[in-house]
Amino acid sequence: MKRASAPRTHAGDALHRGRIVATYGRHAMLETDAGVRLRCHPRGKRLDAVVGDLVDWSAAGDEGVIERVHERRNLLFRQDAQRTKMLAANIDQVLVLLAAEPVLSEAQLARALIAARAAAVPALVALNKRDLQPAFERAWARLAPYRDMGETVLPLQLHNAGPEDATLADLLSHLRKRVTLVMGPSGTGKSTLINRLVPTAGVQTQAISQALGTGRHTTTRSTWYWLDAQRRGALIDSPGFHEFGLHHIEPERLASLMPDLAPFVGRCRFHNCTHRQEPDCAIRAAIAPNGPIAPGRWQLYVSLFDELRAARPY
Repeated sequence: MKRASAPRTHAGDALHRGRIVATYGRHAMLETDAGVRLRCHPRGKRLDAVVGDLVDWSAAGDEGVIERVHERRNLLFRQDAQRTKMLAANIDQVLVLLAAEPVLSEAQLARALIAARAAAVPALVALNKRDLQPAFERAWARLAPYRDMGETVLPLQLHNAGPEDATLADLLSHLRKRVTLVMGPSGTGKSTLINRLVPTAGVQTQAISQALGTGRHTTTRSTWYWLDAQRRGALIDSPGFHEFGLHHIEPERLASLMPDLAPFVGRCRFHNCTHRQEPDCAIRAAIAPNGPIAPGRWQLYVSLFDELRAARPY
């Protein structure tokens, strides 16, 4: 990662373009089109930029001032009753990283995938710790419904794996030339994955922490790492989560964001069917054994629907 003083400009000079690669409080790390990184802050009191944002900036001494955030292609975030957490913008895909241990939560996985679909961002799932048996096989079996509904689910082994490990190579083939937000619960190996695929990640993290005055680094916010010297693909490391709030999603939209339920949306007797108790509901009629929807998935839908409806002001 290159680091240098910002080019000094004078009144009337043209603005520069850059990309936000890390944020902390009111400050951010910006990378110029030339690959130079520098500390910056917003023109106003509030930092509205997130990692992945393209911005126009001007120089202020050795730092930069964010003048404008470009229109976003997409924005992935989570929201609960207390707060909204913006994770990254302008991404090509999401990687939800799980592990054989700690035991995966299907509710957490479902929430992350629903959020990705709501943002129109493709997603893939990787299950780490293949070497941990029989826990891995049990977790892999629990992911069968997701594979059946068309989700990409990959096995992965990051610990005690050689440089030619096939699982890591398979995952890397899905990451090349794409900007990927890596997210998942704590303890699944996100930092290990970043360090395996980006050998300079530790150096970059230290430089960012020093520039932003954050001290010892922990993954408490999203950070951008290039996968290759040509800057064609990137990974965005994000904080681990225990809960993934979906309060920004309308409950009426929920079924269409679940790929096993979505094909049956619009086939019910009532156009405003909530798919919970109404007669002649196509989704309820498709619950196994009469159809492809697993009972647990419908129960998850009902639980999420009630949660999202309770969060609405009406």
